[in-house]
Amino acid sequence: MNNVKGLPVFQLGQLSIAIACITLAQSAHAQTAPNEPILVEAPIEQRSLEGAVQVEQSVLNQLRAATNDSASLLRDVPGVSLNGAGGVSSLPVIHGLADDRLRVKVDGMDLIAACPNHMNPPLSYMDPSNIGLLKVFAGITPVSVGGDSIGGTIVADKPEPEFARSGESSLTKGEIGAFYRSNNNAVGGNAAATHATENLNIRYSGSWSKADNYTAGGDFKTTTETGRPGHTLPLDEVGSTAYETQNHTLGIAFKAGDDLFESQFSYQDMPEQLYPNQRMDLLENTQKLVNLAWTRRLDWGILEARAYHEQVDHFMDFGADKRFWYGALSGPGNPCSPIGFMVDGKANTCAAGMPMYSESENTGLTLKADIDLSADDLLRLGAEYQHYRLDDYWTASGGGMGPDTFLNINNGKRDRAAVFAELESQLNDQWLTLVGMRYEHVQMDADAVHGYSMMAGQATESATFNAQDRSQTDHNIDLTALARYQYSDNLDIEMGLARKVRSPNLYERYTWSSWPMAATMNNFVGDGNGYVGDINLKPETAYTASATFDWHATDRSWVFTATPFYTRVSDYVDAVKRPGWADDQFNVLQYANQSARLYGIDLSMQMPLASNHWGAWGLKSVVNYTDGKNRTTGEDLYNIMPLNGRFTLTHQQGGWDNGIEWVVVDDKDSVSDVRNEVATSGYSLINLRASHSWKQTRLDFGVENLFDRDYALPTGGVYTGQGRTMSMNGIPWGIAVPGMGRSAYVGVKVTF
Repeated sequence: MNNVKGLPVFQLGQLSIAIACITLAQSAHAQTAPNEPILVEAPIEQRSLEGAVQVEQSVLNQLRAATNDSASLLRDVPGVSLNGAGGVSSLPVIHGLADDRLRVKVDGMDLIAACPNHMNPPLSYMDPSNIGLLKVFAGITPVSVGGDSIGGTIVADKPEPEFARSGESSLTKGEIGAFYRSNNNAVGGNAAATHATENLNIRYSGSWSKADNYTAGGDFKTTTETGRPGHTLPLDEVGSTAYETQNHTLGIAFKAGDDLFESQFSYQDMPEQLYPNQRMDLLENTQKLVNLAWTRRLDWGILEARAYHEQVDHFMDFGADKRFWYGALSGPGNPCSPIGFMVDGKANTCAAGMPMYSESENTGLTLKADIDLSADDLLRLGAEYQHYRLDDYWTASGGGMGPDTFLNINNGKRDRAAVFAELESQLNDQWLTLVGMRYEHVQMDADAVHGYSMMAGQATESATFNAQDRSQTDHNIDLTALARYQYSDNLDIEMGLARKVRSPNLYERYTWSSWPMAATMNNFVGDGNGYVGDINLKPETAYTASATFDWHATDRSWVFTATPFYTRVSDYVDAVKRPGWADDQFNVLQYANQSARLYGIDLSMQMPLASNHWGAWGLKSVVNYTDGKNRTTGEDLYNIMPLNGRFTLTHQQGGWDNGIEWVVVDDKDSVSDVRNEVATSGYSLINLRASHSWKQTRLDFGVENLFDRDYALPTGGVYTGQGRTMSMNGIPWGIAVPGMGRSAYVGVKVTF
């Protein structure tokens, strides 16, 4: 047993035994007091054959007051962890696979991060207050919901449209909410209003939030300098963690007989989201989106069609905590200083930051049909098309950068066309099966590029890139087979096999410059290194086997699940060394196809403990373990979450819904050598949550990290939040991004 901060961190086997013992104890309790009424909160998950875990509304309601990061609402889902990023843009991870290796569907759309640092991932466009459904398909994903991904699927949908009941003239309802969090002075609010008749629904929802930098539980760095005259940060302040964002959505739905027509118009304005593990900061992100859907119920099933168009304008530069002026000294009081590169034998003049622009257009079409072949057989058929265009360019800002604009990706194209078929069959009272096949045609290309100028080998590398055939076509086939066997009234066994394929993204194939200043700007894993793409990367192919053992009471008052999994990935896109690589520093790396394997187990449990005059008491927990290896090199894979668990004592009485949560994370000593990944120590945290609901009002309050623990985020990347970040090794190496110190929060929601 290891000790972390004075609290025990059990090894996986010990945790399994402990949870099993608690479950048996609960069963014994139920037998000794069969007539005692026991109340417990709704389960945090509901499983279907497709392996989906749906986050319950009670959990969503509890967490909304504590976070504006929609991805963090998934932290109680077995198998899910988070890679740290900006304050509203963390990246969900399923069984060690993250970001573009997952399919994230927002209101039925496939959204794509349009940024070389992936600062605008799909879930960053949906505020927690506007999520009506949040579901995770971990590991084995049906072909009807998973494509161009190997790790799983996340589905986030707005609330379903409501209509007035027959005979009622209209329905009008709404809500207003607000919150405050102490650590980073986060404030914000949301509002929603609905007006509906029997056939028409009009709904508006809007949200706004803003936060300052947060502070850690103790000093984690050795310098206060930011590179800006007169601006310093305390040793416990985590630089570049402030943000401000607002989202607005107008939805109109119309019902006519068996037809439902839906239209959604969304707008996001994010004027700032600073990043502690990236060298740049988001200083403006605008999304404009139109989403149209038609659903018809027929005698033989359901037919659904969808069309959407998204436009994103994204701008990055150095935020307030990162150095802005670069170049050679030219006189007293000049904020510039040398950064070590020359132009025509002369020192550079001042450069005013490094403006970077990304512009994308994303258009999609889907057509799906659920066909009832018989009482026991359901056939799902579908076709999808996605048309994506990206321009990523960096205008010159002085300092010898020009005279040209650096074209990072010029007219990048990524078009997908897919068809799938899936059959779900009830073979008998005990067996339910699902088999499916999906074909994807992925076409990618990019136009010729050039750098700022002749400096730093930009002319040579761009000429080499331009001389290559940049058109790539992938033919990808997914296969999925799932089966559920009801062994008894208390045990269900779900097992599955899958072959899943993902084509590389535009940044993995078409980034071309190894110049450190440019390469470090192409990094969506938060490790501080620079990355160069490879046009000839092959698609990743993952073979996964998993099983879920679900022990439960007949009425599911107690539940214990165990899900072991194993995944082998051929042509896994990892990083390899380039000339000049060295230990204990930041380096420029190259994307390359290699081989990988991941395995692990997810455990979850929920049970009632007692019911007395103090209320109803329960216990729930989630334990995750993942191990990842690069089979080509024998090294550990990057950013694999170590053994971790969440254990929550729940309490309910009247309108009160409370919890004490114990978070335990083991040491992270399995790290990626090629990336010089930083190891982190284990830790444990205590979080308190409480809420009270009245007829039309809900009050939430609590404390995160009650004892103000000082700890590093195992998958938060390396700290690049302040200083001379444009210079690859001009900032200290080896500091992991720390977690937030103690923070009290309060939130209120009023419905009408």
